[in-house]
Amino acid sequence: MKLTNGFDISSSALTAQRFRMDVISSNLANADTTRSKLVGGKWVPYQRKVVTMETKQPVSFADQLRGAMREGTGEGVRVSRIFEDTAPFKQEYNPTHPDADENGYIQLPNVDVLKEMVDMMSATRSYEANVTALNATKSMITKALEIGK
Repeated sequence: MKLTNGFDISSSALTAQRFRMDVISSNLANADTTRSKLVGGKWVPYQRKVVTMETKQPVSFADQLRGAMREGTGEGVRVSRIFEDTAPFKQEYNPTHPDADENGYIQLPNVDVLKEMVDMMSATRSYEANVTALNATKSMITKALEIGK
């Protein structure tokens, strides 16, 4: 086990959670964007993006347990992919909007601001927890170095 293994794990989690917060911020910023991209000559609204994470070295649980018992803790996490949410777009009646169809409805992004705020709070708490773990690791290494004085 490396002495800095705790730093590696916490730093990978900090990076992943920061990226997750950036994607959530993008979702919130585009919550009202009705013209995100041109598909087949027609503008479509912004589609919500979702981040998924996985261990840096995806292995089975048994392999992970054996590795942890033999070598110590794992390697941390990484963003495995970003995908667009396939939930349907919201429709709103607004006949004066330039993007309204012949019936007066516009399509709005599938971004739920409340859900995004909950996800942002979750990412923020995870980030803070990893900062705390990083500081605890730093404190333990400092105390261990003081033993030799």
